[in-house]
Amino acid sequence: MDLAYYFLEDEAVAAHPDRLAYLVSGTWPLPSGAAAPGATFAPDVSLRFVGPPGPGPDSVYAVRITWQHTDHDRTNLDPREATVFPGVNLPGLADHLRGIADPVSPECYDADLLRGLVGPDDDGIGRAMERYVCLTPYDLSVVGRGSAPSHEQILRWKLPEPPPEARVAVDEHLTQATRYIDDFFGHEQLFLFDTQWAAAHPDLALSLLRYATHWDPLAP
Repeated sequence: MDLAYYFLEDEAVAAHPDRLAYLVSGTWPLPSGAAAPGATFAPDVSLRFVGPPGPGPDSVYAVRITWQHTDHDRTNLDPREATVFPGVNLPGLADHLRGIADPVSPECYDADLLRGLVGPDDDGIGRAMERYVCLTPYDLSVVGRGSAPSHEQILRWKLPEPPPEARVAVDEHLTQATRYIDDFFGHEQLFLFDTQWAAAHPDLALSLLRYATHWDPLAP
């Protein structure tokens, strides 16, 4: 497993909050306050857009920080960008995901994972995050296929209760979970946030999206 260590001076943190705020936050969960409806957020990072778009002006961003990225064969230092669902906010994400009838793409594994986590009767995304932290395999892809598990497979895989080390925090415009794997690999984290949260916390939002794009937060 590849690891990156960061040694940052206060001057660098002050000069680049949009790149380093998440790395130096030191707290879990992240703050949950959100901006008013109509707020905007325009990230200048590479993202994986998943359609079809919803009817609204907002977007939901998904960042999964994992020990292994299941949709490519490179190293842990080669993340593959955050996933964005345009035209929907976080309260509407579960309904939006149920409306995506077919698997998205092998290149958008996290979108398909979220589709599998959402149940047919879920009211909001909270139940999906609770299922996520009850999953214990290192690699959540289907063995031999490399695809994300279906909802039925997730129900078969999940524990009756999450490990005590797991955490979930569900708010209206930010949902975050840390899935415990074991004492060696530690935790895998999943953040879902929408435009209203990002507009209220632009440095945290941008630094999270950058962290999902490149292992070096100061890379061009």
